[in-house]
Amino acid sequence: MEHNLAVGLDIGTTKIVAMIGRKNDYGKLEILGIGKSKSLGVHRGVVNNITQTIQSIQQAVQEAEASSDIKIEDVTVGIAGQHIRSLQHSDYITRSNSETVIDDNDIEMLINQVHKLVMLPGEEIIHVLPQEYKVDGQAEIKEPIGMYGGRLEANFHVVVGQVSSIRNVGRCIKSAGLNLEGITLEPLASSNAVLTHEEKEAGVALIDIGGGTTDLAIFRDGIIRHTAVIPFGGNVITEDIKEGCSIIEKQAELLKVKFGSAWPGENRDNEIVSIPGLRGREPKEITLKNLSKIIHARVVEIIEQVYAEIKNYGHEEQKKKLIGGIVLTGGGSQLKHLKQLVEYITGMDTRIGYPNEHLAGDSDEDITSPLYATAVGLVLDGLKRQERKKVEQQEEEIIAEEAVTNEQPEVEEEPVVKAPKVRRSFLDKLTDRLKEFLDDAE
Repeated sequence: MEHNLAVGLDIGTTKIVAMIGRKNDYGKLEILGIGKSKSLGVHRGVVNNITQTIQSIQQAVQEAEASSDIKIEDVTVGIAGQHIRSLQHSDYITRSNSETVIDDNDIEMLINQVHKLVMLPGEEIIHVLPQEYKVDGQAEIKEPIGMYGGRLEANFHVVVGQVSSIRNVGRCIKSAGLNLEGITLEPLASSNAVLTHEEKEAGVALIDIGGGTTDLAIFRDGIIRHTAVIPFGGNVITEDIKEGCSIIEKQAELLKVKFGSAWPGENRDNEIVSIPGLRGREPKEITLKNLSKIIHARVVEIIEQVYAEIKNYGHEEQKKKLIGGIVLTGGGSQLKHLKQLVEYITGMDTRIGYPNEHLAGDSDEDITSPLYATAVGLVLDGLKRQERKKVEQQEEEIIAEEAVTNEQPEVEEEPVVKAPKVRRSFLDKLTDRLKEFLDDAE
């Protein structure tokens, strides 16, 4: 596969999307191909049927390949699901020599310390995100590299997930004949696709309403502060309509998408939809008012859970206020009057997030739908990962060259300013570990 291409694979509960993209000359993302298949075998973001998931992945990938004439090999995949939880943790190291400045290695040591946290059986740390640092008691330091100090502390946002669920995703990708290039947390991916830099600075909560789960990511001062995955999404709304109106799932989904509204006051009593009965039975008549009451009840429940998480983060404290309000994305955000309902429940400014922040101007309208926010974010993440790899390779070449020149007799010369070392994220390490595990398990 070409170097400047990346493929995002969004394994969702309702759909699986494979998206191929590359950066154009203006640094914007150009989508070259997209494939979508119905997701069978995923429940609430977690794989529960390996064979079906592999088939769905292959179908989406083949469609993307057909629409772009590009063979897909490496993919960047998102993980979400009800097993993801996050916690706050602070840790410190005492440096052996406070006469030298803090460098990458100190930060690496501090982050590795967090890794020694004792987790519940079967859980593993996926992401460790430093919030702010303290050097010798001096607080609120964003970047401690280059400072003097003996004690380096930091607050961390630690995201934890179930190892087996992550391995199952890896297994599906490998069995589908693909190479796992990277793993990303889905709320992080969608936030890259729909949020602006200003919003992340001002403080914003991104709510990604998918089919099986609702993901939350909170940013403030440009740093991710809180993440949560709530195990409800658009599918439970469909389920409620199905039960409440005694109709089949396909009809319930259509009703929700075509006529559904999150605000019951909108519909008059005389607005009725007639649904054909099964196999010659009488058609059913459903009033839109009742339909929106069913939807309203469930949506309120989802939003209240998300709002509880936002309060958990501390939104009501002056210092932690989210000035950017709420951004809704994901397929579920297309429900009529949802924005008004969210504003009503939370009292926060709300907008719908379309993933066009980084997309090239001439992108297809379909791609800029909130449905594809996560997939676009994963492509962006894949491209970023490739840039990092390039930098690492260049560094290795420079080091190799230096080793050769060092053998020659020394000549007094200007000190060389080295480029800062690229710090590998945990997800890169997690990907490596997962690849090793899958190779050994064969």
